[in-house]
Amino acid sequence: MIDIHCHILAEVDDGPKSWDVAEEMCRIAVADGIEQIVATPHANDRYHYDRDFLARLLDYLRQRIGQAPSLSLGCDFHLSYENLQDVMVFPNRYTIENTRYLLVELSNYSVPVQIEEHFSKLLEKGLTPIITHPERNPIMQRTPQRILQWVELGCVIQVTGSAFTGRWGEAAWQTAQWLLKREAVHVLATDAHDTRNRPPVLSTARNAAAEICGEEVARALVDGNPRAIVSGQPLPYFPAPVMKS
Repeated sequence: MIDIHCHILAEVDDGPKSWDVAEEMCRIAVADGIEQIVATPHANDRYHYDRDFLARLLDYLRQRIGQAPSLSLGCDFHLSYENLQDVMVFPNRYTIENTRYLLVELSNYSVPVQIEEHFSKLLEKGLTPIITHPERNPIMQRTPQRILQWVELGCVIQVTGSAFTGRWGEAAWQTAQWLLKREAVHVLATDAHDTRNRPPVLSTARNAAAEICGEEVARALVDGNPRAIVSGQPLPYFPAPVMKS
């Protein structure tokens, strides 16, 4: 399995508070069968994103853990006006390492009226937005049909694995299932922040998803598709969403 959304770097955002915790998170991930982690520090109005500095920290973590899991650098990119302006000029500052895939996080409090226009601009720039954890967003929980429209535009949908195990509550669980049944989930990721409350574990989510969509699709969500993303390749599993009510 490959985890494309994980707060594994210590002391840079709301992830691990020490390098010992970061190292333990890596051990948990390997024990769960995760072979590669994309470190995705926040880029928002609270946390400044310095790519060169974060790359050095990633090297430091590599030195501490050895060869497993392998580590790459990405970004938990908050969709704000300032960030959008910057990514259009410096796309490689935020994308998953050496690819055109960009994790995009929406606000829990408002979704811009021109959101489709923003996504279209990113796509026209050659960037593929990966919309992170829409199942946890209160606005998206009330209007999940919009997510299907974003898939039709070409956006990728990443659901938090633990949403399928009830970690985020009933509404997130129901929205995650709603999307999965409509073939509008492309990647499961941990969005891990620590070793206890939000650990880097994907196997339980893969198993829960398999009960809904079958083993083949579940494997695509934790292996085939994320492997394509970190390789900069088209997703092997990207069906047209089922637009039923």
